[in-house]
Amino acid sequence: MPISHSTNSLTEVYAQSFFETVFAKGGAASAESALDEMRGVLQLAGELPQFGEVLSNPGISAAQRAGLLEKALHGRVSDDTRKFLQVLNQKDRISALGGVVASLDKIVQERLGRVEVAVHTAQAMGSGELEGLRQRLGSALGRDVVLSPKVEPSMIGGIKLRIGDQLIDGSFATQLRRMKDKLGNEGGANLRGKMGTILEN
Repeated sequence: MPISHSTNSLTEVYAQSFFETVFAKGGAASAESALDEMRGVLQLAGELPQFGEVLSNPGISAAQRAGLLEKALHGRVSDDTRKFLQVLNQKDRISALGGVVASLDKIVQERLGRVEVAVHTAQAMGSGELEGLRQRLGSALGRDVVLSPKVEPSMIGGIKLRIGDQLIDGSFATQLRRMKDKLGNEGGANLRGKMGTILEN
C-alpha cells in the first residue's frame, strides 16, 4: 500500500497537534524547521523504496516499524519530529504521512501569513520574472507569497497558477481550447450571418 498524499480531517488534526507542539517551543522558526524535516522524511520515502516500504507495508507490525524508524531517523531529525512519527506509527497512521505533511504545510503557511503558489510554465522563469510575479501576487492577495516554480514542457506557453486547490489557467493551450469552443458554439452562426451579408451585397 503506497503512502497516501490525500488530506482529510484526520491528517489536519495530527498536523495541527504537531504544529502547536513545535510552535509553542520555538515559534515560527521551529515550525518551519519541523516542516522541512517532515518533507525530508517524505522525500526519503520516495527516493528509497526500502524506507517507503517500512512506512507503508501493513505486513510490518507497529513494534517492528518503531525499531526501524528509530534506527533510520535517530540523530537525523529533531526529537519532536521523531516522536511525532512514532505517534503516527503507534496510531497506525504512518501510511498517511503524505497527507499529514500537506496538512502541516498548509497550517504553517496560514499561521505565518503566507500563501504558496505553484507556478507552471513551459520554460523556466528567470529570478527577476519570478520576483516580479511574487510581488504582484503578494499585492493582489495581501499576503507573503512563496512561489514554487514548475516547468511543464507540454505547455505551449503562458502560465498556470495553483493556489491551494484553485487553478488559474492562463496557458496558451487553454486559451486556444476556449477559442475553439467559442468558435464551435458561436462561429457557425456568425459565419452564416457574414455569408448572408456578403451574398446580399
